[in-house]
Amino acid sequence: MKILKKRQSRLLVISLMLIVNTSLFAQFNNIKNDQFWNTVEGKPIYSQGGGIFRFADEITGEEKYYWYGVHYKEAELFRDNPTMTYERNHFVAVSCYTSTDLVNWTEEEPVLTKAEIDKNYPRTGWMGRLGVSYVKELKKYALLIQHNNQVLITIADKPTGPFKWHERLDMTDRIGTPNTGDQSVFTDYDTGVSYLVYSYGSGRNKIYISEIGVKDGKVTLLDCIQIFKGKGREGNCMFKYNGKYYVFASNLYGWDSSYAYYLVADDIKGPYKPTNEMLITPGCMDDFAHITQTGFFVNVKGTEQETVVYCGDRWANFAGNGLGYNQWMPMSFEDNTPYFNSLNSWNLNETSGEWQVANDNNYIKNASFEADRRIIPSPVKPIQAHITGWVTYVYQGNAVVVGDSESPQLNYFNTSEDRKTVVGEKSLNIEDKVTFKRKVYQIIESSPFVDLQDGIYNLYAKVKHNLKFKALKMYAESGGVQKSYFGKNETENWYTITLENIEVKNGKVEVGFYAYGTAGGSCQIDDVVLVKK
Repeated sequence: MKILKKRQSRLLVISLMLIVNTSLFAQFNNIKNDQFWNTVEGKPIYSQGGGIFRFADEITGEEKYYWYGVHYKEAELFRDNPTMTYERNHFVAVSCYTSTDLVNWTEEEPVLTKAEIDKNYPRTGWMGRLGVSYVKELKKYALLIQHNNQVLITIADKPTGPFKWHERLDMTDRIGTPNTGDQSVFTDYDTGVSYLVYSYGSGRNKIYISEIGVKDGKVTLLDCIQIFKGKGREGNCMFKYNGKYYVFASNLYGWDSSYAYYLVADDIKGPYKPTNEMLITPGCMDDFAHITQTGFFVNVKGTEQETVVYCGDRWANFAGNGLGYNQWMPMSFEDNTPYFNSLNSWNLNETSGEWQVANDNNYIKNASFEADRRIIPSPVKPIQAHITGWVTYVYQGNAVVVGDSESPQLNYFNTSEDRKTVVGEKSLNIEDKVTFKRKVYQIIESSPFVDLQDGIYNLYAKVKHNLKFKALKMYAESGGVQKSYFGKNETENWYTITLENIEVKNGKVEVGFYAYGTAGGSCQIDDVVLVKK
């Protein structure tokens, strides 16, 4: 009996130790958007237009995440000095980072260098949009990337490379153009098969899926299936969730941000629904998918749930649209409808698959006013009379009308000097040629998947203005109670205003700015933050 009790005690201790160890291992790590990211060694992460794939470590055999992307010279320049935006891009290398939790990344050696490209083709103009597949027939890893006007395939013995020149594919016989529009690689981990997802090279009004495999000893595309024909789309990528396949893409806005569009099918080869009509993902409209273009997705299959992570590209070095090149958000689902959770800061538990909103999340959408690519109101795509995510109400003064020369301009294009203080190329603009009264506001409330918790919040903004105002204030209103901060007489330099101890009730608050200005009154506002205390 005593021996049995000792064994039971030992088993209890071991069980408790396992619980403690599991608890320590299964932790939440923070993903903070709207900033540049570093490796665990403190080195800058340069990875654009790529993808994340799971492979076994060649030494330990441990399965890890491998994140591949392009390192452009301009990414370094913009990170060092975000007051400048660059029109051109210069390929440096394909970078590789590894992680076990999707948050803490270790830099590997570049897996594909410019020297390797130049050795085979010295006239490189464009390199980008890539992914990596394990080709089991050859026991090789294949990296597919756009190279000038064709698709380059390179191969390596290890996921960390080095990748060597294999062949270039002229896509003309497959789709009618030598190049793909945009592309990414998707691996179906249930089958182990990888696919290239891409658009038509001219106009990008068609989307295709091709299986990656081997023919005549060469890695190539085994088939070509058209799954969409309609409006032009780019940023093509896909994921699988709950047995269904989702194809995502963005508008043809160049380096600028876009809505995230999607199709869904029961089979990877289709048919995809709705037929030739991509749907806008709910939750992405108030800030153009957190000011990104669709990039790729990562499935986190944890012990408690599966979370799909949207990994958007922010081409800030070429568009000047904020800080950070990589913006990652958790997706939610209601039946077969994906929902985009636009978060500034959130926590991920890679072991359990669970996620949560971080305490320092900024609840303002389009907080730095970078979502819009044109002067607003804009008569060209997208035609609109409002700042994305914000409502403008005119009590007095000129009406906001698309194409009207008397209409006030709702956004201001920051100078290089402005950008030493505020983020990005654009800010909110409140001015008119006549005496005016105007309110610009945003209503923030709980979504189906993210609660705006009741409690005490602080509101911040950066402003500059001239002296032609009779009233100028920032306010927050919740539960019928309003708090306001009135602007002070200042020179036209940026300064920060703060509204503290805002009590949010019933999961809803209106925040905004009210201006009563005389003719020529001019005020700019940027970098708005609403954060829980």
